[in-house]
Amino acid sequence: MFAPNFSFDQEHQFFMDVQQSIENKSFERLILSQYQGELAQLEKMTFRIIELQGQASLSCLYHYSTQDVTKNYTIPEGLEKIAEMMSDCKQANLFSLHQDTQLKKNKKKAMLNTQKKQSSQTQVEQQQHNREKQRFVQQHSPFLKHLGIADEKGQIIPSMARKWKQINKFIEIFSNAYAQIDSSQQSLNIVDFGSGKGYLTFALYDYLLQQQKTPFITGVELRSNLVEFCQNVADDVGFNHLDFFEGDVRSYSPEKLDVMIALHACDIATDFAIHTGIRLNASMIMCAPCCHKELRLQLQSPEVLQPMLQFGIHAGQQAEMLTDTLRALLLKAYGYETNVFEFVALEHTSKNKMILATKRKNVEQPDPQIMQQIQDLKTMYGIQKHSLELLLRDQLPQENLGCKC
Repeated sequence: MFAPNFSFDQEHQFFMDVQQSIENKSFERLILSQYQGELAQLEKMTFRIIELQGQASLSCLYHYSTQDVTKNYTIPEGLEKIAEMMSDCKQANLFSLHQDTQLKKNKKKAMLNTQKKQSSQTQVEQQQHNREKQRFVQQHSPFLKHLGIADEKGQIIPSMARKWKQINKFIEIFSNAYAQIDSSQQSLNIVDFGSGKGYLTFALYDYLLQQQKTPFITGVELRSNLVEFCQNVADDVGFNHLDFFEGDVRSYSPEKLDVMIALHACDIATDFAIHTGIRLNASMIMCAPCCHKELRLQLQSPEVLQPMLQFGIHAGQQAEMLTDTLRALLLKAYGYETNVFEFVALEHTSKNKMILATKRKNVEQPDPQIMQQIQDLKTMYGIQKHSLELLLRDQLPQENLGCKC
């Protein structure tokens, strides 16, 4: 019979909690992160219960820096794999129906924290591969009707189906990232720069309420009519800690920030937003950049790339890729675990890339190795000015930010 061998009693207790939650069908998901083992480029693993050929199984999504790989295991095989991988991970988070448990460890000690959930009669239903996608926002939430997404009966209006899908995808991304930071934190200070009509702002507030959190969210928007509209909706649906401010990243300076969001901030406005998040030591930074103008005007591409760049669309894609690579590298240099990925499918919007960064460590100075990578890229492409880098050095005034598209 399989008998795991752990270095700390807390590890053994955590594994027993995992095993028990599977046995009593309260298991929701398990995340093993900060991997230190021998598998190259593996960052974290997410385990979930699925049903295969009528049998409960453990499915693991292996998150590598370049790709994601899914493997399915029988329950005994999955538990053995969990025990094996736990030994090489510095952090583990178990989410179950009745409680959330976090394990953190280093070479000298391990810490185990458990947060009880409110009791519920809901039974965990095992997922199937072909089941309907999980919805992170309840379809009958009152704000959906006020924003014109749902009708009086709580049904999604057909013309808003794509927006509904985007909202749920955004909350799913937030939920997975939030699990990697301090999920035991009761209150969260969040700023959404360029909040627009507030679709995602309201959805995030509603989601956090459902998680028994206390969100303090400010939507920052230049258009006064949208600010007034959204504030009225927030008041009508009783979202007491959701406020809207007329302005932009230049005119709104929060004192405390846990999560910074900036979706489709035009050109270097994205850089100012990221700088705000880093400066205030935000735990999470979510950006969907657009209008990559600053670097495209400076690009002096290597001669070997000219046959590719003779096609105009490729020149724009190159500027976009370089701009967001520099942003992602700077976030990594300042202590953030950073991913760049497709936010929503191309048929929903042309602005489909997201930069997602979660704080991993506090740094006195940026990582010199990463900063050298940035300099090498700038030299290769002849880049003289990059706003985010200058902002982080306090060498760029907050002016001429561009606008939200």
